[in-house]
Amino acid sequence: MTAPARIIDAHHHLWDLSHCHYPWLMERGVRRFFGDPEPIQKNYLTSDFTADHGDLPIVKSVHIQVGVQEEDAIKETLWLQSVADKGGFPHAIVAFADLTRPDLEANLDAHGRAANLRGVRQIVGRSAEEDAKTGTSALLSDHAFAAGLRLLTKRKLSFDLQLTPPLMEAAAKLFCSIPETPLALCHCGSPSDFSVDGIEQWQNGLEAFAGHENIICKISGFGMFNHDWTVDTIRDHVLRVIDIFGPNRIAFGSNFPVDKLYASYGDVMGAYLNITEGFSDGERQAMFHDNAANFYRI
Repeated sequence: MTAPARIIDAHHHLWDLSHCHYPWLMERGVRRFFGDPEPIQKNYLTSDFTADHGDLPIVKSVHIQVGVQEEDAIKETLWLQSVADKGGFPHAIVAFADLTRPDLEANLDAHGRAANLRGVRQIVGRSAEEDAKTGTSALLSDHAFAAGLRLLTKRKLSFDLQLTPPLMEAAAKLFCSIPETPLALCHCGSPSDFSVDGIEQWQNGLEAFAGHENIICKISGFGMFNHDWTVDTIRDHVLRVIDIFGPNRIAFGSNFPVDKLYASYGDVMGAYLNITEGFSDGERQAMFHDNAANFYRI
């Protein structure tokens, strides 16, 4: 198995439990949609990230907000910038901001004190059970949310979209109506129902998003929904995503340390490298490096 000379991890997390409060992470005895977080309920710093990726040529990375309590969101962003200033990683920061808040401009100004700020993620969907509790899917019909997306565009910021397949067609209508907002689809839409009907719904959703003029689809996070995944069980799914979006709109991420619950970094990235061996050197360089570099301007 060969690897491109340079790889960007387009989706990972870091956290310092003494610096910010992460409610979802620190709940004890609570099983989440991705499993039991107990093994990762400890600091995960740049040194841990670099130790995990080892000899793989990870030259840059994109950090995605981790779900700190909302009042710590700016604190998280500025902490990440201090980490980047010292050690290089992460090269792009995707922060949390509630796009419906009335003081959004001031909030983005505060996040913007971090030089590596590149975008925002406000989760729309996690799982059916958790969506029923949070009600975040209502964002798709909220005019303030759409206005917030347009404001991101004016500020040259992108939006990372995490949602589930049942929400994808409705979400695609909204986001394709705002094509000027750069959009990164997280975890290729979070497929969790691998029945024939579930896969059909997921693929239909992906095809609806493929019409967006300014999108990348990030392939990551299979371990959250299929804890026993193998290269063979995800191969067809990965290839189908690439087929829908094309190699020039694909990026790969580790989703570490969440996916560390089920596999090593080498196994995760190695699976993607294995599955894509049939693509040209230029196509693989685009998917593993160039697309993320261009989208996140790093």
